[in-house]
Amino acid sequence: MKQSPATLPASSQPLEDTQMDLLLWRHAEAVDGSPDAKRKLTPRGQTQARQMSVWLTQHAPKDLRIIASPALRCQQTAEALGRPFATDPRLATDGNVATLLAATGWPDGGAVLIVGHQPTLGQTAALLLSGEEAEWAIKKGALWWFSNRTRRGETQTILRAVMAPDSV
Repeated sequence: MKQSPATLPASSQPLEDTQMDLLLWRHAEAVDGSPDAKRKLTPRGQTQARQMSVWLTQHAPKDLRIIASPALRCQQTAEALGRPFATDPRLATDGNVATLLAATGWPDGGAVLIVGHQPTLGQTAALLLSGEEAEWAIKKGALWWFSNRTRRGETQTILRAVMAPDSV
């Protein structure tokens, strides 16, 4: 008779069960101007997006669901991956941490890549790591990768990687 993990002795339980990978990718560098939602990537921003997409292709989970803000600069950043992605208005520049987490299904949403904006991405990173929203900065084109896991019955959020486009 096979026992469920809950009835197995602690030494027999799996050490780790990852429930979700959440990757937060700030859009690459964009031109200044108005309207804000129509700002395009600069040539440098296009390079940043390509550089990060190479790293993501090599390292990100294979079953990654990609969701981008409707802002043009986020759409162009996501397009650099060359994979299908969804657009969610909850990730627009007026979004917040609660709407971002709802869009992803955190903490049980599988593997999700968000292409979005400051300050929401930094506030989300702060909440996931410290338990409180704070004004943390995420560099343009950079990516922060979090995992939600259960280890020996304890739910944990871990930071797996922080990557800037100029370091890949």
